[in-house]
Amino acid sequence: MTGEAQRASSLFSITAIVVSMTFVAIGNGVMLAYVPYVLSRADAPSWTPGAAVTAIAFGGLVGCVIAGPVIRRVGHARAFSCSLALVIVAAFLVALGVNPILWIVARGIYGVAGNANFIIAQSWLNHASDNRWRGKAMSFFYMAYVLGLGVGAWLFGRMPADGNLAPLVTIFVTTIALLPIGLTKLPTPPAPARVSVDFAMAWRNSPVALIGVLAAGGLSMVVQGFTPIYAATNEVGQADVALLMFVMQFGLIFVQYPLGTLSDRIDRRIVLIATCLLIAGTAVAALFVSFQAFVILMIVFALWAGAVESVYSIANAHANDRTDPEDFVPLASTLLVAWSTSATLVPLAVTALTPAFGPQTFIYAAMAVALLYAAFVAQRLRLRETVPPEARENFEIRSAQVPNAGALVEGDKAPE
Repeated sequence: MTGEAQRASSLFSITAIVVSMTFVAIGNGVMLAYVPYVLSRADAPSWTPGAAVTAIAFGGLVGCVIAGPVIRRVGHARAFSCSLALVIVAAFLVALGVNPILWIVARGIYGVAGNANFIIAQSWLNHASDNRWRGKAMSFFYMAYVLGLGVGAWLFGRMPADGNLAPLVTIFVTTIALLPIGLTKLPTPPAPARVSVDFAMAWRNSPVALIGVLAAGGLSMVVQGFTPIYAATNEVGQADVALLMFVMQFGLIFVQYPLGTLSDRIDRRIVLIATCLLIAGTAVAALFVSFQAFVILMIVFALWAGAVESVYSIANAHANDRTDPEDFVPLASTLLVAWSTSATLVPLAVTALTPAFGPQTFIYAAMAVALLYAAFVAQRLRLRETVPPEARENFEIRSAQVPNAGALVEGDKAPE
């Protein structure tokens, strides 16, 4: 096969991976809106919608630990099929009818599959892309996935919440997602590196980045997971809840890109402080803007979600700026575990506190996390010099909803 043919094959295969994961994201977007919305309106204990959010993150923590051994045992293609089978199983359990405990278990199963999907897709993309367009390929992957979540939320607004059509749609689009990967000719990449957690190394290299990823995990899961619960408890209609979640995904583009570009030019820590202040400011606005002013509220939540996602991407870039290339694999492992742990514990705390402080608890929690992190970064800013511009990596759009597992790869890249 000629070099040109190899390149074309790789491009086609990368498209197949992105298309598959976009269909997965559409199904996930449907369920991210459907499950909390229905649980909030059903005759179920008040803690169950928050517990369903927490279960996703806990499942993700399990998934990031077991995905590597599964891939090493059966390979990327079979592991991907198995992870999508778990997504289908989880949606099937939801489709059986409203059963809060069963639904929480189902969301935990989805969390396991979700992180496994990310590790498989990102490592495959990383291996198949050549150096000239690898960064663009990964950014396109993140963008397509997050916009797929928005499309899924929008579709939820176009279907009845009563009955099981939403999980059936998820089963359908997830089954469609199997086809591009099943037809790809892309060779199986090397197995991902073992999850080698080294918090001491990550802290030594960049306390700001490690704490930033911890903050981002909790912030993203709280904002994305509790927003539909909050809207449903305020008697917002299904179509408006879906529209709100759809618009929130566009904050990724309109907020994260300018903040990330700015962080390439000045000290990333200054941008992180500004981002945290933006999170706190939009959280205050979210408390006081009425649902009757729904257009203004959508703008506020879009800015809020975009700022939250920016913490993750800028902190991730700052970690790489401060880390030697030979430490990238343990760094990626550590940040992945840190993200998953925080994404579990913060929603768990919000769920426990909501009965006492009301449905706005998640807004107070996001505000507190952002301000505490801003104070920590400001303190670190006085203790350590900035990374010179020539030593920084170029910023890439990333989402805290798609934790970075791309560096967990051993072996050589695909032929250039």
